[in-house]
Amino acid sequence: MDHTALSLIQLGVVFFALGVLGRLASRFGMSPIPLYLLGGLAFGEGGIVPLGGIGDFTHLASEIGVVLLLLLLGLEYSAAELFTGLRRSWTAGIADVVLNATPGVAVALLLGWGPVAALAMGGITYISSSGIVAKVLGDLGRLGNRETPVVLSILVFEDLAMALYLPILTALLGGVSLLGGMTAVGISLAVITVVLLIALKFGRYVSAIVDSPDREVFLLKVLGAALLIAGLASAMQVSAAVGAFLLGIAISGSTAENATRMLEPLRDLFAAMFFVVFGFNTDPTTMPPVLGAAIGLTVVTTLTKIGTGWWAAKRQGIGRMGRARAGAALVARGEFSIIIAGLAVSAGAVPHELAALAAAYVLLMAVLGPIAARVVEPTARALTGRLRSAPATT
Repeated sequence: MDHTALSLIQLGVVFFALGVLGRLASRFGMSPIPLYLLGGLAFGEGGIVPLGGIGDFTHLASEIGVVLLLLLLGLEYSAAELFTGLRRSWTAGIADVVLNATPGVAVALLLGWGPVAALAMGGITYISSSGIVAKVLGDLGRLGNRETPVVLSILVFEDLAMALYLPILTALLGGVSLLGGMTAVGISLAVITVVLLIALKFGRYVSAIVDSPDREVFLLKVLGAALLIAGLASAMQVSAAVGAFLLGIAISGSTAENATRMLEPLRDLFAAMFFVVFGFNTDPTTMPPVLGAAIGLTVVTTLTKIGTGWWAAKRQGIGRMGRARAGAALVARGEFSIIIAGLAVSAGAVPHELAALAAAYVLLMAVLGPIAARVVEPTARALTGRLRSAPATT
């Protein structure tokens, strides 16, 4: 069969299967990320029916997916909101880093994967899934709850931490020298600082440049700017994802709202391809040996995320039920964890088992997170009722 015809057939199968999986996930009220990963595992390396001939397209599509994920994440915040959230949540943010990155670092070191893999695993277990958290809060009608600003502040801190973490990780994965690594970090800090200042002082001008009353022109300008900035950022060793995130922050007001509304379908399409491609490149036969570590990390980091949210909400004077909801809302891991694992594995600087561990971990956490957010309140109420009805002992 002609190569082009075969590629079109395979892409058609992939996209249609993604639609079916997304529909299935929505019916059960869960994130589609675990199903996309499973689909990639089934049709990738070592899977049931490996697909070949679409590697170039899927690789580029997955890169665009990362750019769009981070661009729309940045569009959710203004620079002023980022600074406000950072001031409000910096202590909880530091506790979040320590509690949730440490288990990943420890497991990588215990498995003998080395310090670079340990840094990557720390990021994988640290970062919550902003996309899953936001969707769950909306689905459960908790956007107006008292604890929700606490949750969002922690997510803001995590996103800013990623803006510093990803360039450092990228430099180390590239095997640069200490001087080169420090230079890359310095450039990253300078770029991030300049962009945030521009967003804070001149964001309306950035918005005016990309804005247009014509939908087609507007879409082309925003998407083109995102890809251009992401490419330039990558060339400067600042991570394409961070470049897209910073551009999103610089766009504000009605322009950001229009961009979000128009780009969401594209984001969902290419992001789905990103998760599938990660599954393609992960051999499922490598997962059983690391399944025990994945389950252990799931248990530990579920407890540490709940503890982070509980403590942060308590500091804001929120009651026990709100503290429990805040902690459970932060449990899910997803897109950022896979982005980190993808960067690490594609660079060839870490063992391939890291991809298997990351895939198994994200599969578990992306399923467990929404479930925890849904059941935490009735579970807490049931436990409180039992404690109150228990006879007093003398």
